[in-house]
Amino acid sequence: MVTDDPRANLERLIRENGHDFAALSKMLGKNPAYIQQYIRRGSPRKLDEHDRRRLAEFYGVDEALLGTPAARSRSVPRPEPSDGLLRIRQLQVGASAGPGSLADDEYAESMGFAPKWLRRLGADPANLSLIVVDGDSMAPTLGDGDDIMVDHGAATRALRDGIYVLRMDDVLLVKRVAMGPSGKLTIRSDNPQYPDWEDVSAESVNIIGRVVWTGRRL
Repeated sequence: MVTDDPRANLERLIRENGHDFAALSKMLGKNPAYIQQYIRRGSPRKLDEHDRRRLAEFYGVDEALLGTPAARSRSVPRPEPSDGLLRIRQLQVGASAGPGSLADDEYAESMGFAPKWLRRLGADPANLSLIVVDGDSMAPTLGDGDDIMVDHGAATRALRDGIYVLRMDDVLLVKRVAMGPSGKLTIRSDNPQYPDWEDVSAESVNIIGRVVWTGRRL
């Protein structure tokens, strides 16, 4: 039920989509208690404009539901009732699969996916984002311009072999990562024309998330 209370409206959206407060707070780049404190304790008194806009885009609702005065509300595409898609945020930056590119971590737009399809990925939708691959070092697995879906929740779990988005020396990369018996990481490119890194200290690598899906233009 839509109410005049933006906190109640946000809590309803969170529960209807099976999300949790901590994951949504992380999506906003806030501390894990941020959303819970806003809804339950009224602190902050209102969401700042940037956070409110990002939440409205994520859930496909009008910003007015989350507290924007009607005269200033920004309409975003709202799924039809029969649509039932969940919006996954799309980052403006590219994850380099080449020499490397600096990251800016800006949210550009979002894309809709069926909840049943997302559940098969085994990841919380609030922890997912889409990033564009930049470069060909992961070819033929990933090509330049491919969209990849990244599970940011994997950054808080034990590392297992797979393709990850990671940050090294302020550069965002997409690479194949494996943990060795010594606890050191092996970071590889699928394209043999690019170098690999052996025995990399885990402390020098910031895991952003695990790649769980890719979409390719033909």
